[in-house]
Amino acid sequence: MAALYDFDTAIDRRGTWCIQWDGVADRFGVDGLLPFTISDMDFATAPEVLAALRDRLDHGVFGYTTWQQDDFRSAVAHWYATRYGTEIDTGQLVYGPSVLNQLSQLLQMWTAEGDGVVVHTPTYDGFRKAVTGLGRELRGVPVGDEEALVRELARPDAKVLVLCSPHNPTGRVWTGAELTRMAELAERYGVAVVSDEIHADFVHKGDVHVPWTQVAGEGRWALISSGSKAFNFPALTGSYGLIGDPADRAEFLRRMETAEGLASPAVLSLTAHIAAYREGGPWLDAVRAYVAGNLAYVAERLATGLPELGWEPPQAGYLAWIDLRAAGVDDAELQRVLVERERVAIMGGAVYGAPGFVRLNVGCPRAKVERGVEALIRAVGAAKSSPSGV
Repeated sequence: MAALYDFDTAIDRRGTWCIQWDGVADRFGVDGLLPFTISDMDFATAPEVLAALRDRLDHGVFGYTTWQQDDFRSAVAHWYATRYGTEIDTGQLVYGPSVLNQLSQLLQMWTAEGDGVVVHTPTYDGFRKAVTGLGRELRGVPVGDEEALVRELARPDAKVLVLCSPHNPTGRVWTGAELTRMAELAERYGVAVVSDEIHADFVHKGDVHVPWTQVAGEGRWALISSGSKAFNFPALTGSYGLIGDPADRAEFLRRMETAEGLASPAVLSLTAHIAAYREGGPWLDAVRAYVAGNLAYVAERLATGLPELGWEPPQAGYLAWIDLRAAGVDDAELQRVLVERERVAIMGGAVYGAPGFVRLNVGCPRAKVERGVEALIRAVGAAKSSPSGV
């Protein structure tokens, strides 16, 4: 019986203005590389989403739009109820063009210049740019280091904990107990929490995502997310959030609608979200299973090609976070070999504050994954034998 969805056939994305393929030279200095970089997938979005978009396009009128309507709100509530067994208060919903835009607004609401913003390390580079770009101080604590977390949250000028749940780039899924402990600490020290849960829908079998709404206490908090990561439509823009405090929620909406001039969202984003959350579950389950197979392949190939790494797949996502420190290679030399000899683009860990790692995007057909892993194995071998290696 033929598979319901085809993830093996490559779709040519070149010439479509996409950052991963057409913008590779901006980061790596060379055009024409095979990219495994920015976190979007090479797959077309769910057929149900495409059908809804076509229907909306056929209507032909694209005037000013509101997200504050039941079709959107009930779709989000349906998704949380069916995927996470969580009943959300749709009255807490807000909307923004992206999760990073929401983060920026919340940081401006809850911090002042020079205040400390706590994040887990390694850190998604978008967080670093948002925090430092606003003149706040980024304070990193290693994933899993509770002592460091307590120390940083207890500092008098620590104002916000930015939580990536699940964690990017490591793919770590926080347990309910860990999240409850973070909520307790944040409340104890008067630190607000912004939980970015855009990777939540890509948690793999055996692990369970716990939305922040299930552990949030009396302190300030916001959950920010989007269907764009799981269903691969970030170019449509659009994200939503849940903000606990009514006054904070009102201030957020005021900023978006007046100060930012973003009262009318992109109608195709609303259309895509509603279709994805109402009808896209089977497609998401299928693509997640396919990606899990890609990650299993990476683990199998690295076990033979670079056994000293002992690499295992992440708990969530389609980003293989690979610790190469046991291989003893110089980061700059490895990147030189990857780009000049292998002609592939793979994100170096230094981007996330973790030299010695790479982040390999496997949200793509298996044949492309195979090319990327083989290139990485060859490049590590070449970098180890290079005179400039370590």
